[in-house]
Amino acid sequence: MKVDRSVVETIADLAKLKLDESDVEEYIDSMSRVLGLVEEMQTVDTTGIEPLAHPLDAVQRLRQDKVTETNERARYQAVAPETAEGLYLVPKVVE
Repeated sequence: MKVDRSVVETIADLAKLKLDESDVEEYIDSMSRVLGLVEEMQTVDTTGIEPLAHPLDAVQRLRQDKVTETNERARYQAVAPETAEGLYLVPKVVE
C-alpha cells in the first residue's frame, strides 16, 4: 500500500486526531516503514508452523484449592451500620 498525504489525513480524521502540517511527512515515512515491515513478514513461508497462544512456554504454578483463612464475617459485620442475612446494607443512591 502506498502511503501518501491523503491516507494520513484520512486515518487522522477517522481517529479524530489533529495533525500539524509539519508532522505529516514524518507520519508518511513512519507508516510506510511499518507497512513495509508487514509486507516483508507476509513473504515468510509459515506452512507447517502451528500458531502459538503465547510466545513463551509459560506455565502458571497453581496452588491447592483449600481454605486457608477462617470465616470472620460476623466480626466484620458487627461494626457495620446495617446488615441482613450476611449482606451489608447501604443507602439507595440510584433511582
